[in-house]
Amino acid sequence: MEAPTAAMVWFRKGLRVHDNPALDAARRGAGRLYPVFVLDPRYLRPDPAAASPGSARAGVARVRFLLESLGDLDARLHRLGSRLLLLRARDDDDAAGAVCAALKDWNIGRLSFESDTEPYALARDKKVTDFAMSSGIEVFTPVSHTLFDPADIINKVLVLDTLSRRSVPNGGRPPLTYQSFIAIAVEPPEPILEEYSELPPVGDTGEYELLPVPTVEELGYGDISQEEISPFQGGETEALRRMKESLQDKEWVAKFEKPKGDPSAFLKPATTVLSPYLKFGCLSSRYFYHCIQDVYRSVRNYTKPPVSLTGQLLWRDFFYTVSFGTPNFDQMKGNKICKQIPWSENEELFVAWRDGRTGYPWIDAIMIQLRKWGWMHHLARHSVACFLTRGDLFIHWEKGRDVFERLLIDSDWAINNGNWLWLSCSSFFYQYHRIYSPITFGKKYDPNGNYIRHFIPVLKDMPREYIYEPWTAPLSIQKKAKCIIGKDYPKPVVDHDTATKECRKRMGEAYASNRLDSYSSKGKPSNLSRRKWSHGDQDASNSSIARQLKTSRSD
Repeated sequence: MEAPTAAMVWFRKGLRVHDNPALDAARRGAGRLYPVFVLDPRYLRPDPAAASPGSARAGVARVRFLLESLGDLDARLHRLGSRLLLLRARDDDDAAGAVCAALKDWNIGRLSFESDTEPYALARDKKVTDFAMSSGIEVFTPVSHTLFDPADIINKVLVLDTLSRRSVPNGGRPPLTYQSFIAIAVEPPEPILEEYSELPPVGDTGEYELLPVPTVEELGYGDISQEEISPFQGGETEALRRMKESLQDKEWVAKFEKPKGDPSAFLKPATTVLSPYLKFGCLSSRYFYHCIQDVYRSVRNYTKPPVSLTGQLLWRDFFYTVSFGTPNFDQMKGNKICKQIPWSENEELFVAWRDGRTGYPWIDAIMIQLRKWGWMHHLARHSVACFLTRGDLFIHWEKGRDVFERLLIDSDWAINNGNWLWLSCSSFFYQYHRIYSPITFGKKYDPNGNYIRHFIPVLKDMPREYIYEPWTAPLSIQKKAKCIIGKDYPKPVVDHDTATKECRKRMGEAYASNRLDSYSSKGKPSNLSRRKWSHGDQDASNSSIARQLKTSRSD
């Protein structure tokens, strides 16, 4: 009789027990189960040169959220008679090496891990898969981080062959509009609803050093005792609690309509704040979608995509699909769907934006919340992204993307890049004249400036009529508020009205140049109709969505 297989489930994202196909496959028929996570120095190594405490790739809030998620996963595995086996990679890009060594040393016969479409993950996972296959190890890599398999969606995209008048595959290009994506996507697979009472025991690990989940203080980021702790705790337990709490209000779920909501609400955010749990896979997007559908079935009317709650999950999958099918998606150069714009290089202005020292309290409060909490409302993100790029400073979206990538606890490679492409009017959305005002936009939600007063205490005594424009306050008022502009709080780094006019002018020139370049580079027309791929069609389609989303303008 053949001995039971030793199986490994390799956690990366997907830090959960519920609806986890990789875990489910690994446990079936296994005599021993090795649940593994690799601590990757590429992500965790302290960087003293970073703008704020943390590593080069992750701020303290994001690292803390990850560690809390690992601790919660370990606790949930313990309740099932198992545990999380933490390994440490020796150096950057060696997470694959750590897994391969364990596969060999523990005589693993079956390996399961969740599919990941990010470029770094694809390269890492290929190393492990190649090693496992050459060693006779069965490998299973299910898609469960997204609702749909991006590759399957792309393979379903058809174009019209004008000669045969038949629809044919479009050569591996993804849908570039939300409407074309949801027309293909239809309904996602059902989640795994089975609940486990136990898992196979952990096998012998030999002489391996099995690490406990470290605390953020133990990782060596220096004195972080003064760092404000984000109110959002990581882990599957908190994810399911937060989801249940959100879905209990059926009327709120049915009427949910993004982007409606107050970006200045911080004590009780105006959204579910489930994005970080989806990012780390503490919450299954399929399970969340399934639970929302249960609510919809119990009410008479409910909002529809793109503005509904399920619409937000579909947006997530849309960006995953486009990013997977677009070479160089995370940069301007070599990215065929990205406008080529001659952004300015001004390190002083960039640092002022990054550090919340622009002199515009609405912008600065948002950036300070980002640094402290690792999260802010989506409309707040829109405001600061527009300000950095096409609205005021005309600085490259890649610079802002890098800041968000490091600091956001919900930073997701596909979504972060997709949103910066959109908000900078580099792709997907092209109405560059629509600009978020750094003064009036926040004021309409929070006229008293409570959000500003919380995150910028030096302005807490500034009278209401000056809180969004403190530089206009008479000196006597500034003295009374104990905040002298230019001394205690910076003067504006640019004049918004002047900067906005200049940005619109430069964006118009860049768009005109792109049209000329596109025209001059056209060769012989193809037999295949590519109408879905023209920027004009992207503009028309996504702009209709933008009208539904009621993008705010400065005027």
